[in-house]
Amino acid sequence: MSVHSEIKRVTTSVLQSMKDRGEKIACLTAYDYSMASLVDAAGVELILVGDSASNVMAGHETTLPITLDQMIYHAQSVIRGVKRSLVVVDLPFGSYQGNSTQALKSAIRIMKESGAHAVKMEGGKEIEESITRVLSAGIPVMGHLGLTPQSIYKFGGYSVRAKSEEEASLLKSNAKLLNDLGCFGVVLEKIPQSLAEEVTASLEIPTIGIGAGNGCDGQILVIHDMLGINKEFSPRFLRRYADLHTEMTNAFTHYIKDVKSGDFPNEQESY
Repeated sequence: MSVHSEIKRVTTSVLQSMKDRGEKIACLTAYDYSMASLVDAAGVELILVGDSASNVMAGHETTLPITLDQMIYHAQSVIRGVKRSLVVVDLPFGSYQGNSTQALKSAIRIMKESGAHAVKMEGGKEIEESITRVLSAGIPVMGHLGLTPQSIYKFGGYSVRAKSEEEASLLKSNAKLLNDLGCFGVVLEKIPQSLAEEVTASLEIPTIGIGAGNGCDGQILVIHDMLGINKEFSPRFLRRYADLHTEMTNAFTHYIKDVKSGDFPNEQESY
């Protein structure tokens, strides 16, 4: 029997058990009550309230503009819709880098004000002090290595990371550091499949891939991307499971047509 079918509430220890038993972990993002309810009921193990809300919900070009208050609002909305999944919230840009006291305050605010179960932070050795400080308060931390969108201006684009031997070596050492510090998992974004497989095999904790091949312990996609709501974003790693852009557009145009013609509302839809 799978771990998935045995438990009523997913915890960090459940994710660890899934890795230990070789059972893949399904993760998706969500940013509001309605979508979170659907995702949770479908049976994903982990919901990430991602700072990708900056892009898909607020229309910003990068993840940098979203604030801690806005992340807490999205997390509160998601938590109300979730009964089973582990809910992880991104600490937004500027809320933890370079200041471990601020990192702890930010993480505590998320946990207290939203009721979320864990936080996620981008980076390795450079944020070691912040990770340690947050973990010391009993707050579970998920790491994030490879393409780290909060550092996009440093990278200068969204190309595959860790293709060079030097960068791959740094990623491996950072992954081991996150493991040894006590993070419960790590997202590996847009790195070569062979490197992701090597890192996954070397770590005790689960790896969650996005654009990192099939060798990770789990996978995550942004919900607006996999549902085909967002048509502008078409990376190689994205599989669209629906075409809601077309479905929704057709529904809207049909509704407008019916209103204009007087067909809606009809007698049965009136009081």
